[in-house]
Amino acid sequence: MSPQQVAEWAGHSIAVLHKTYAKCVDGDDVTARKRIDAMLALEPGS
Repeated sequence: MSPQQVAEWAGHSIAVLHKTYAKCVDGDDVTARKRIDAMLALEPGS
């Protein structure tokens, strides 16, 4: 989910979103890395 979309839904700026909710997204890096790894595995020639 893009920060811009979440900020819009929450009625905040991106800066406020990050300042206020950064502690709530702990662990998302694991999900993001899995998605990146999956996409890299689909690239031709890899």
